[in-house]
Amino acid sequence: MTKYNSLTGDPGMLKPRRELPAIGELVVGTIKEVHDFGAYLVIDDYDGIKAFLPWSEVASRMVRDIRQVLKPGQKHVLKVIRVYKARKQVDVSLKRVMDGERRRKMAWFKRTLKAATLIEMVGEKLGKSRGDAYSEVIWKLEDAYGEPMAGLEQVLIHGRKALEEAGVPEEWIDPLIEAVKTHIKLKQVRISGMLILRTTKPDGIYRIRKVLEALKNSIAESNPKINYRIYSTGAPRYRVDLYSHDYKILENVLEKALEKAQNAAKDAGVEFYFERIKE
Repeated sequence: MTKYNSLTGDPGMLKPRRELPAIGELVVGTIKEVHDFGAYLVIDDYDGIKAFLPWSEVASRMVRDIRQVLKPGQKHVLKVIRVYKARKQVDVSLKRVMDGERRRKMAWFKRTLKAATLIEMVGEKLGKSRGDAYSEVIWKLEDAYGEPMAGLEQVLIHGRKALEEAGVPEEWIDPLIEAVKTHIKLKQVRISGMLILRTTKPDGIYRIRKVLEALKNSIAESNPKINYRIYSTGAPRYRVDLYSHDYKILENVLEKALEKAQNAAKDAGVEFYFERIKE
C-alpha cells in the first residue's frame, strides 16, 4: 500500500479541502532542514506546503543545540502560529502542542493516510485521478462518518450500504469492498466494570443470579454482535467486560443493561453497586 504514481501524488501526503491551515490548527509536518535559527518543514496533511519552525518555538525548556530535538525526516505534530497567504507558507510551533493533542492528531493522521492510500490505489485501477478519489470517496466518507477510515470500517460491518449512504458512486463500491476486506481489520475495544451484589437473604445466591441474568439478557438483546464476559472475582464482586469495535455502542448497551440489572436487584432485595474499571 505504498505504491504511488502520477495519479496518486506523493507518498505520505494528504490532499486538504482548504489551501492553507488556520492559525491555531494542529498539523503534521516532516522536518526537511535544521539550522541554528530553526527548521524548515513540509506539512503532510496539507499536501506538502512549506512551513518554518522558529528556534524559539521548539521547546519550553532551554535547548543548547536544536539538533538534539529535531532531525531531518522526523514527523511532528505542530500548531500553526502564522499564515502567509501570498507565499502559501506557515510558521508553526512545537512547544505549544500538548501531549494529548499530539497523540490524537498523529493517530488521526495515520488512520486517514492509510484510508486515503487504499482509496487512491482503488481509484488508480478505475482510471481515476487523485482529485476524483478525494471528491468522490474520501471526503464523502469524512462527511458521513467523521473520518475516511471510520467509513471503511463501517464497510466491514454494513457492506455496500455504508458506501451508498455516504453517497459514494456505484463504480467505486465493489472494488472498494474487495480492497477493504483485504487490507482493513476492525480494532476491537473494551469497557469494563466491577459489579458488587450483596444480600442477607437465605436464598441470596438465587436472587443474585436473577440480577446477573437480567444484565446478560439485556446485553444480548441490545446488540447480538457485542461480545461480553460476566464472571465472579470472589463474592460479592462480579466483573463485566464488553467488547466491540465502537466505544459509543458499548457505552449505550452497558447503560441500558445496568438500568435493567439495577431494577432486578431492587425487586430481589439485592444491594447493587457498579464502578468502572479504567485500564
